[in-house]
Amino acid sequence: MAKILICDDAEFMRLMIRDILEKEGHEVVGEADNGNTVVELYKQLSPDLVVMDITMPGDNGIKACEKIMDFDKDARLVICSAMGQKAMVVDAIKAGARDFITKPFKEPRIIQAVNRVLGL
Repeated sequence: MAKILICDDAEFMRLMIRDILEKEGHEVVGEADNGNTVVELYKQLSPDLVVMDITMPGDNGIKACEKIMDFDKDARLVICSAMGQKAMVVDAIKAGARDFITKPFKEPRIIQAVNRVLGL
């Protein structure tokens, strides 16, 4: 399946997302806890997809999306955040995210978003 990079400042969220993705057969190739690290890991690991929080230390998810898209215009990004306001969704999509998951989420929503963005 796909190589996926996870970015969230909360370790328990990374573990939960990792568990969902690995059960689906995906490989989690890396984890980051802030927007600066995820950009560097993206460049090193070339994942098929990034699942990323919006609110975190350093660059937030929207800024990190912009930087990843500057590096790779074909990057596949899914934003995951507790802040489901319309403005955040619009900003995330403008920054390059292809889907937006609102926390708290149910497992099928993660799988649906990831598979849709990957074209599975």
